[in-house]
Amino acid sequence: MKRLTLYLREVEHLLAQGEKRVSSRQLGQGLGVTDTQIRKDLSWFGQFGQAGVGYSIEDLAARLRQILGKDRTWKTALVGAGRLGQAILSYGPFARDGFEIAAVFDADASLIGSEVGGRCIRRMEELDQIVRDREIVLGIISVPKEAAQATADRLIDAGVLGILNFAPVRLDVADRASVVSVDFSARLEQLAFQVSLGLKGSIDGDD
Repeated sequence: MKRLTLYLREVEHLLAQGEKRVSSRQLGQGLGVTDTQIRKDLSWFGQFGQAGVGYSIEDLAARLRQILGKDRTWKTALVGAGRLGQAILSYGPFARDGFEIAAVFDADASLIGSEVGGRCIRRMEELDQIVRDREIVLGIISVPKEAAQATADRLIDAGVLGILNFAPVRLDVADRASVVSVDFSARLEQLAFQVSLGLKGSIDGDD
């Protein structure tokens, strides 16, 4: 899935440049992926392009958007309108990529009724009804870790099928919903570890 996302970004970039066709080799060169891997990935979803001719960039982009679910608008609820939540609301590519933040909720009474990014912040007590009424299927959690599990349960009970979790805690949802977690601290720790290995290797090499 991660590679398909990269393929789509590269294809859309080529499309914006006015290109009409691309070979798997040309596509792979821009991404550091072999042409064999690209053909193998795409073969899971049917026939793409023609041997010796390559892919129609417009058709390939349309097929990839369909495979990744980006050919429709996904209504999303954001829970947590603090600094991180406000940054998420200000992130322009969400709408461009087909994700509409249709409702925003917070437990902080001082925030209720205020607007962020043109969206009114609602009370948590309104979550169930609004999620159902607006047919929201995705949720974004940007609350403190202590409130994350209860927030996830609340969203799922209201009908949400997928959650993007920014709280630094593992959510226990069993098979009730799909969850993707984004832990900034963990990613930075991994990055620091990789850099430290490189520095250690450099020092050892000098010795």
